[in-house]
Amino acid sequence: MNAQATTTPKNRRKPSRGAARTAEENAEKGFAASQKLSDSMQRVLVDLIELSLQGKQVHWNVVGRNFRDTHLQLDEIIEASRLFADTVAERMRALHALPDGRSDVVAETTTLPECPHGEIATRDAIDLMTERLDGVAATCREVHDQVDEEDPTTADILHTILERIEQLSWMVSAENRTPK
Repeated sequence: MNAQATTTPKNRRKPSRGAARTAEENAEKGFAASQKLSDSMQRVLVDLIELSLQGKQVHWNVVGRNFRDTHLQLDEIIEASRLFADTVAERMRALHALPDGRSDVVAETTTLPECPHGEIATRDAIDLMTERLDGVAATCREVHDQVDEEDPTTADILHTILERIEQLSWMVSAENRTPK
């Protein structure tokens, strides 16, 4: 056994082979996002991707009372977060910014806490997903004003995301509430 084989972790990914980049002389014209706008949208993008991944993890491992309802609610969250991630990434490309949804980038830059491993009781799944939905909403709100200042059209996209994410948070969190 050589020394390199014993020091390299088993799950280490192979480096990229350096895919060819497109020629910039053919780049589209028009409004281009500033680095600040691009960074703001990237923050939203990684949180939406992470929300979809964690939603799926919880979806597969949720158990307990109201399993079916929780399982189906998780599908709604996953579907919305995937749709919104695609919308954000495509808006970034329309503004000549480069979205980065690679798994290592998402894991390193998301604001959402890690998802627990193993089975998750429905009550805990509700609280966990509410926290993550609220985290995505917080990221959208944090970047909103600076996005709106530079590009009101992109801010409109954030409004749509916020409306649905906050609605999902309210609906999911209601599962664990009791009337006062």
